[in-house]
Amino acid sequence: MSDNIPAPGSPGNPMKFKDQDYTSLRAESLKTKKLFLDLTFSAEQSSIGMPADPDPKLAIKWLRPKEISKNAVFVEGTTGTTDICQGQLGNCWLLAALSCLTMHPTLFEKVVPAGQTLDSPYAGIFRFRFWQYGEWVEVVVDDRLPVRGGRLLFSYSRTNNEFWSALVEKAYAKLIGSYASLKGGNISEGMEDFTGGIAYTRPVSSRTPPVLWRTLTAALSRGSLLSCFIQAKNVKEIGTVTAEGLVKGHAYAITATDKVKRNDEEVLLVRLRNPWGFVEFCGPWSDMCKDWEGIDAAEKTRIHLNIEEDGEFWIGVEDFCKMYDTVELCSVNPDSDAGEDSDAASVSDWSLTSHKGSWVPMCSAGGSRKYPKSFWKNPQFHLVLSQQDVEDVEVYEDDVDVGDDDAGAAVVKTGEEKQKEKMRKCTMLVELLQKNRRQIDKVNFLYIAFHIYKLQDSTNTFDGQFFSTNPLVSRSGPYKNSRAVWRKIHLDPGHYVILPSTQRPNQQGEFFLRIYAKKGNTLGYATVMSKPPLPEDQRRVQKWFDEEAGQDDRLNAVEFMKLVNSVLEKDYHLPLEICRQLIFGENTGGRGRLSRDQAEKILSSLRNLQSIFFEFDEDSSGTMSPFELSQALKAAGIESHTHTHTHTHTTHHYTNTLYTTTHTHTHTNYLANFSFLR
Repeated sequence: MSDNIPAPGSPGNPMKFKDQDYTSLRAESLKTKKLFLDLTFSAEQSSIGMPADPDPKLAIKWLRPKEISKNAVFVEGTTGTTDICQGQLGNCWLLAALSCLTMHPTLFEKVVPAGQTLDSPYAGIFRFRFWQYGEWVEVVVDDRLPVRGGRLLFSYSRTNNEFWSALVEKAYAKLIGSYASLKGGNISEGMEDFTGGIAYTRPVSSRTPPVLWRTLTAALSRGSLLSCFIQAKNVKEIGTVTAEGLVKGHAYAITATDKVKRNDEEVLLVRLRNPWGFVEFCGPWSDMCKDWEGIDAAEKTRIHLNIEEDGEFWIGVEDFCKMYDTVELCSVNPDSDAGEDSDAASVSDWSLTSHKGSWVPMCSAGGSRKYPKSFWKNPQFHLVLSQQDVEDVEVYEDDVDVGDDDAGAAVVKTGEEKQKEKMRKCTMLVELLQKNRRQIDKVNFLYIAFHIYKLQDSTNTFDGQFFSTNPLVSRSGPYKNSRAVWRKIHLDPGHYVILPSTQRPNQQGEFFLRIYAKKGNTLGYATVMSKPPLPEDQRRVQKWFDEEAGQDDRLNAVEFMKLVNSVLEKDYHLPLEICRQLIFGENTGGRGRLSRDQAEKILSSLRNLQSIFFEFDEDSSGTMSPFELSQALKAAGIESHTHTHTHTHTTHHYTNTLYTTTHTHTHTNYLANFSFLR
């Protein structure tokens, strides 16, 4: 690959969602003089994701911008925080994040590539880019938008002839699955997918109003995205408006901070925006408040005071701290979280390592520490911290005290004890995200967390005894049913193991773990099932990719099948359908093609499981009895159920059921395959 070509999955060379290439599709539309029709996200009710309204008067039509407005434009003038208004969809979390994004032109162009227009040459096709678990993905859409009664059904611009925000929303809905899949969420989710940064939460009460104001000001100056909300106590409270004009359980974008002088008093202000595009704060320093009468006209101009019902307003930081519960920030790089006193121009010295994995029932979904017999079976990631930070660091409130988090009895350290811990340590930032948990009209996040243990040596994997006899040194905090849990951690140099887990065992899910470490500290990967690939397999995979892979340096199912079957014994070749299933279990960004690392990992697992099969197929029959299968599963690190021993159906039927019920690629699948595919 040329040094001038950005790495696949980077903002400059994003992966193509559903293998749709914008340039060739647009060229084809212009050549045939037919506006682009996106058959992968059709103008149908299935893309809405909700049942159609039985009233014919409320039927949805799909129209292009110029069919909605004669003078339609992609962007009217410049983009801004007040461009975006929420339609008939509960996705304020996404639109608040999008409002924040408009304040940062460089970040905005990553999501909304420049040069797109409704002017000639017009092909009815647009593209947008989103970060998805370590990769940037480009999503192509046509510009047919859902309309009811002549108005856009979902997101719209305050300028009626502007359509960029509605098209971004459509592209994101396509990426997730449907418009309905966008209902409900945390602002941090949208922030991360628009920037690739790390989002984290601050309780407003964690800082005094002046300190919080300085923190927000510093974060905005570093390009962070900020938002806030008032916690609703119950479902009924969501969407209710307080006497001050603020909406509970609703996401607001924090768009600026500033200060003005009134007499001899310096007033610290925060500017917010309601994605609805209306319903504003009506207390002190709001648009129509008399407080502004004592402020010089030049000051009002400087801070862009706009007396208009556009959803944007100013509020004093003291009132902000009284009325809001939570602030969410998204740092584009870890140094953005350094605090209000750090040097904004400092050069980042963080290195990033990331891993994708899965929790597989009966295999690698061990649950929390409440389940010591299975906790150790969670995926294990080996961390080596070798170089201390240059400067002393102090353990601060973000660091979680280790304790029995599962029982809720954590050890609480005093400020004096934390002060004594000020010393040179290794700093790292860990985030665990769960993947693909949005479903039609439902968000189904598991309760997740990660735990970190210190090692006495560099052994690759560790069993239940290790985790029951060695102390926990850090963790993400209590299990949370959010997309991500995050923590900045300070540890002594040494070897550590990180275990991501769900709260309950045997819950199926996929995850993405990313770790920023300072000063050249390295990360390695270990898992319950993994063994290092054989050197000959590594060479074979590299040679095969060099000769067979396409321009994207990936293998499709047919190419992968040929690779696998060139390694496995002839009597145990895998058919194409099984290879497709194995690829389906990997995160391929919707392309259905394997990278070199993915192919090498699966091939190594197949080798390992084939050797286990040969070892426990004691009668060399090419099939396994229930007893043989039970013993093989134990050898593979998979805990088998009692009914494995007593199943009265044929072995062929049992293993076929085992494969189909797990549905995704698991080590159990591989072992079962060898039993029934001969």
